[in-house]
Amino acid sequence: MMESSGFYFFIQLFWLLFILLLIVPIVQSQILNYGREKLLRKIELKNNSKVITMIHRQETRSLFGFFMMRMITIEDSEAVLRAIRMTPRDKQIDFIVHSPGGIALAATQIARALADHKGKVRVIVPHFAMSGGTLIALAADEIVMDPHAVLGPLDPQIGTEPASSIVAIEKIKDPKDIDDETFIKIDISKKALRQMYETVEEILLKKNYDKESARKIAKVLSQGKFTHDYPLTVEFLQSLGIKVSTEVDEEVYALMELYPQPAGIPTVQYIPEPIKRPEAVRK
Repeated sequence: MMESSGFYFFIQLFWLLFILLLIVPIVQSQILNYGREKLLRKIELKNNSKVITMIHRQETRSLFGFFMMRMITIEDSEAVLRAIRMTPRDKQIDFIVHSPGGIALAATQIARALADHKGKVRVIVPHFAMSGGTLIALAADEIVMDPHAVLGPLDPQIGTEPASSIVAIEKIKDPKDIDDETFIKIDISKKALRQMYETVEEILLKKNYDKESARKIAKVLSQGKFTHDYPLTVEFLQSLGIKVSTEVDEEVYALMELYPQPAGIPTVQYIPEPIKRPEAVRK
């Protein structure tokens, strides 16, 4: 009897732990969502704006804590376009983006929708917005970045290879030494480079950049001047004539804390201290 009761106790304990493992992630998710919505509402009231976020991080998912890399997808563009349609045409949009990039089609749809919005558009970048994220940022009337945040080049990639490098093959090899498959890649790459250049120019012209500036920026960002993951700093972007400021609301940083990385041993640790504003420091 003692062995039997011990066995049943073990079974009950197992199911209790199993149920807890199912419930705890759901409760944690609800708490995070509540905190995010509270901060979004605070930012909206502060700036009299509609806040839309597109934050791609590796977040823990499911029972066993697996995680996935998030990127700009068609589902993202559908959701963002829906949010823009639901926003009054003359209301300011604050679009918070944190993304490594993603599908060019999705990023282009979002950028064009933001560029066509009649109210003021601010794209806020607390850490980075690379590739497609940069294209979205260019659709803003004002890009607001942390002083150390970065954007990235917009040069098209054919698979895992940069289109500009594929096109360069034609300059260093005789046509007779280039196989048919590479010729096709070169042709696709030329089209991709032209299309991205024209897309960037179109978006900048919609945001009241003059034609010369729009062409200059489009050429620098889309034609393979840099490697695809090269960080473009605030200073560099401003030197190109892109409208960038560095006044990020404190609430945006607080919001980013509610998009945690996968659980586990942290790679960075510190003891937080109160932020001291310059005017509060005594001489």
